[in-house]
Amino acid sequence: MSPDSGRHLRDAVATARGLTKVYGRGEAAVHALAGVDIDFARGEFTAIMGPSGSGKSTLMHCMAALDTPTSGQVVVDGVDVSTLGDKALTRLRRDRIGFVFQSFNLVPTLSAAENITLPMDIAGRKVDKDWYDTVVGILGLGPRLSHRPNELSGGQQQRVASARALVGRPAIVFADEPTGNLDSRSSAEVLGFLRRSVDEFGQSIVMVTHEPSAAAYADRVVFMADGSFVDEMRRPTAESVLDRMKTMGDL
Repeated sequence: MSPDSGRHLRDAVATARGLTKVYGRGEAAVHALAGVDIDFARGEFTAIMGPSGSGKSTLMHCMAALDTPTSGQVVVDGVDVSTLGDKALTRLRRDRIGFVFQSFNLVPTLSAAENITLPMDIAGRKVDKDWYDTVVGILGLGPRLSHRPNELSGGQQQRVASARALVGRPAIVFADEPTGNLDSRSSAEVLGFLRRSVDEFGQSIVMVTHEPSAAAYADRVVFMADGSFVDEMRRPTAESVLDRMKTMGDL
């Protein structure tokens, strides 16, 4: 049974019910998601793990309204994503969802400060200066705000991307392998900030990762295989996650 299936968390920030994603047709069809039911609690840090091809990133992209499921329901911050047209989907992604990607996705011609506020500038929304200063301060980006991405290290670029994801106070942040291109020190800095944003500011975060050490920052780890959830773990440690992954044949 999938985690939380058959019941809805009272204060879930995002849910999926019967979520499927099929690529191709007939005998060539690939079932990337095979009827997923999941709740992500508000104010919690969840990590999603599983072997390559298990459906981790597909799930995240469907939950974040970056991809359309074949069937099933996705609800984000009380909004049924399947009922939205293109403009409403754009507003949802812009106003209620934050993104942190492995490849940073920064605009090379903009400064760090401009990259951080870009989504809000596009939306015509005023930046909360106090919150902006808090996020920039926690991430230690103050001295780097005038620098362009090519003048920043990988860790600094990912911290800029993290600030961009959080400065608009989204309902939920989706992070897809956010430390995949970082060294261990930079990884710890970014993960520490994500953890702190949950503990101190009540942020909700869902992170896809293949690294047990990264998953250990989460409150909860859910494990996927063959497009379905197969297990979950609370209060993970790197060691307990590694042991579970070994039983799944991922290592």
